[in-house]
Amino acid sequence: MPIDPYILLLLGTVGLAALLPARGAGADVASGASTAAIAFLFFLYGARLSTREAMDGLRHWRLHVTVLACTFVVFPLLGLASRGLVPVFLTDPLYQGLLFLTLVPSTIQSSIAFTSIARGNVPAAICAGSFSSLVGIVVTPLLAAALLGGDGVGFSADSVVEIVLQLLVPFTAGQVLRRWIGGFVARHKKVLGLVDRGSILLVVYTAFSEGMIEGVWHQVSPARMAGLLAVQAVLLAVMLLLTWYGAKALGFGRADRIAIQFAGSKKSLAAGLPMASVLFGAQASLAVLPLMLFHQMQLMVCAVIAKRRSHDPEADAEEGAAGEGAAPPERAAAGAGGR
Repeated sequence: MPIDPYILLLLGTVGLAALLPARGAGADVASGASTAAIAFLFFLYGARLSTREAMDGLRHWRLHVTVLACTFVVFPLLGLASRGLVPVFLTDPLYQGLLFLTLVPSTIQSSIAFTSIARGNVPAAICAGSFSSLVGIVVTPLLAAALLGGDGVGFSADSVVEIVLQLLVPFTAGQVLRRWIGGFVARHKKVLGLVDRGSILLVVYTAFSEGMIEGVWHQVSPARMAGLLAVQAVLLAVMLLLTWYGAKALGFGRADRIAIQFAGSKKSLAAGLPMASVLFGAQASLAVLPLMLFHQMQLMVCAVIAKRRSHDPEADAEEGAAGEGAAPPERAAAGAGGR
């Protein structure tokens, strides 16, 4: 089972923030740099998203609606249901982080990688992940305002403006400028990928530095951490079962069910971390902890599922009959983390 190297970098960044948190003028510099990094991150998201590719995927609208419903309806409902686990398994701050986890968009990169390994509908996974990320820029903050606004998360007109300026405006600018910079972004994808991952590390360092200074980590005990992991394992298992058997009940073929399962059961670390830093402020370190743990858990479990699905004897028959255009399986989930 794979251990995402990026998770190790994130944990190292958390350790650095614990040992050497940014204070005083350094904290101001880190906060300003983090704000700029978030804006640049969403600018790159906008520049990467192919509008033509997204429009071509509209012919699979039933599949995309199903994935969006899983991501922004079923997941949040399960998150709300977990309120009953406080205070036995979760503290209030950990519950807020868990609920926030259920509100963020789906992944793009890992959904595509696992769908390809499992011999599913890769074009559908690409479009579903792209639609989810696009919708999430607007829907995730709105859901967080509605569901977390009364739980200590500071939402106001100013916070809405901040979200728009830091997330939506840069994303829109990237989309507008894509016709001129899209080729450059595609040619330098690996380098820019390092840049956006570095930006996320800066966001994590800033958030956890604030958390260390505010003393929020005293609220997490080993028993609470174990409870959180157990709750997340159940959450992931429920979503994997619902997306697979629910898609079957809706009449989707095998290749589409694979895309729905992997796109509908995942949450994006890359999109969630910057959003949490905007929405939670000093409490962001606890808010992103469930997302970081869930990210690694989903990679490990989905890697096993994808490998087993790649040997499914039904794959060849359905691909030949339906002509879904599924990509051939790959033997490793290269670059499956990050989103």
